[in-house]
Amino acid sequence: MKFKAFLTDHGVALLERRFLPAFEKIGKTCHVYLTPVHFILLHNVLNSDGVQAIAQFSKDVVFDDYRISSQNQDRIAFTVDLTLLLRALKSSVSIYGDKLQVKLVRKRPSLSERPMPYLTFESKGLKSAIIQDVPISQPLNRIDVQELQSSLDMAQELPRTLVQVPELQHLIGLIDRIGKLGEVLEVAVTQYGDLHLQVSQTMVSLGSEYRKLRVIGVRADPTSMGSASSSASRLQQALQKGEASKVFVNMKHFAKSLQCHLTRPDAAFCGVGAVDSCLYMMFQYFIPGTRQTDNTISLHYRLPVLDPGGA
Repeated sequence: MKFKAFLTDHGVALLERRFLPAFEKIGKTCHVYLTPVHFILLHNVLNSDGVQAIAQFSKDVVFDDYRISSQNQDRIAFTVDLTLLLRALKSSVSIYGDKLQVKLVRKRPSLSERPMPYLTFESKGLKSAIIQDVPISQPLNRIDVQELQSSLDMAQELPRTLVQVPELQHLIGLIDRIGKLGEVLEVAVTQYGDLHLQVSQTMVSLGSEYRKLRVIGVRADPTSMGSASSSASRLQQALQKGEASKVFVNMKHFAKSLQCHLTRPDAAFCGVGAVDSCLYMMFQYFIPGTRQTDNTISLHYRLPVLDPGGA
């Protein structure tokens, strides 16, 4: 099992300044999954409790001279502490010099201990060199890698309807205000391009409705709504016609998902998974200087839903 590559300047910027800080906001550890064509960060995908996050990069976006081999179809996966990974990356790029090399190694922490796996960063400058060893878990075996791949495939299934959400900073401000009212957030998405966010208590409900948003996937004719005048009545009609989905999620989970703003997405979308299984957040990145989607980078979150009776 071998892995060795050089981080590109763009790859360093993506990881150090954007994606690792965002992942660090939602958890302490993540899986690193290396394949012949992709570099993937996965948080919590093997569990149904808590926010799941997946960031996938084409290998050429992050690395040069990418070399990987294993007996598991040249796939390698392991878990790593995000704080240690980010600290090592920052320290390694703090000097001016050659490209930053990263590789998997085994070293003995001491002469009396067994060799342990590390992700090693090596940066050689003009007058100095920095080597940072980040401890990692034992690489996953064939069965565990297949389970990780299956969870990844399942987590990437898109909802039938996605609506483009407003500016993330606006949503962060909204959640800061209404989040103090309760721990459960009601989220509804309609095929007309409407997004409903609401928190309710016994005597009061507070939230916001966003209308005529961009829709990806299955959409319905908004003129079929008739003369419904209130947000609640519009949503109720859409639900009755099967043209909307509504779920309840943990308020803290939703707030964590908004930390994706650290990755600086150009567009964000929200949808409800099949049979109301999850709340799905998808983020798009544009090719610099264009409005074209950069298909070499993707990020999405999945939030578990709460039992409506319990909510």
